[in-house]
Amino acid sequence: MKTSDPKNLVEAIIRACESVESVRLMEVCGTHTVSLFRSGVRSVLPPQVRLVSGPGCPVCVTSQGYIDAVLEMSTRPGVTICTYGDMVRVPGNRGSLESHRARGARVEVCYSIQEALRRAETHPGEEVVFAAVGFETTAPAAALAVLEADRMGLKNFTILNGHKRVMPALRALVGRDDTALDGFLLPGHVSVILGSEAYRDLVDRHGKACVVAGFEVEQLLLAVLGLVNQVAVGTPRLENVYGVAVRAGGNPQALACLDRVFEPVDAVWRAMGTIPESGLGLRGRYERFDAAKRFDLATEDDTQPPGCRCGEVIQGVAEPRDCTLFGEACTFEHPVGPCMVSSEGTCAAWYRYGGGH
Repeated sequence: MKTSDPKNLVEAIIRACESVESVRLMEVCGTHTVSLFRSGVRSVLPPQVRLVSGPGCPVCVTSQGYIDAVLEMSTRPGVTICTYGDMVRVPGNRGSLESHRARGARVEVCYSIQEALRRAETHPGEEVVFAAVGFETTAPAAALAVLEADRMGLKNFTILNGHKRVMPALRALVGRDDTALDGFLLPGHVSVILGSEAYRDLVDRHGKACVVAGFEVEQLLLAVLGLVNQVAVGTPRLENVYGVAVRAGGNPQALACLDRVFEPVDAVWRAMGTIPESGLGLRGRYERFDAAKRFDLATEDDTQPPGCRCGEVIQGVAEPRDCTLFGEACTFEHPVGPCMVSSEGTCAAWYRYGGGH
């Protein structure tokens, strides 16, 4: 009998839960949220295990002020906005990039920031602005693009920097009473860059069970089993079941590139306010590639659409079904908030796979 067989892992989780009343776990990563639904893992877990979502969807944690700044920038003559696909449909206070494009704005969907760089190179008469959102997963690519733009002497390429750092947000969450988390199912992609040891503080200082995991069924079940076992015995640890991709120290080359181009700065998160040193700002040598500074854009304000509870969902305080808009006024076809727009959004996952509406 293989202990890694999904059926055996589910049975092991059920046995482990016999000694606990409840286990409240946060899956930090939006891809984990989708994988847990799509694979059916959520549906086979015992009732003692409560999974809540965290601030791991890049589009979802982006402040409304940033969205509105991108929209304002798209209306300026001679500007082309380049961005990842999920950003196009996120509603701002005055429409979305999708609606602005329908009215004539130049908005290009890119699969990588290198496409934006190439556009700037081949269209010297345009101001190419890349809406750079994401965590440490995508930030190294942005750093490389800035270094290349610097080497090429490009004067028409900038990034509107919305990059976030995962650990400061998790530290902000564990200190709050309304989250009451027992442990974290830690992200796979981000951890490839940061390394598993980046989360040591969550265990040693905050006493939270922690497991880094990948995205397949076996990985997800191994992570849940490890977390439940840690809670059951009352001994939090830092485990890594994704050793094939995640090393303790992460990716040194990527981390060095990040440190060369970016520095930690305070950043505004949707509904979470300003979290110290939770963003990545361009270092002085590369500030000329900062769209907010070059074009005098304000990105700090954060307001929520009336009735939208995305901000609570990404903090594990509410579930999509707690929102009166979910599945009625807010659907995947007509989203109100970013959690319904993004392919990694919790509301989109519930709507597509959870049957919560």
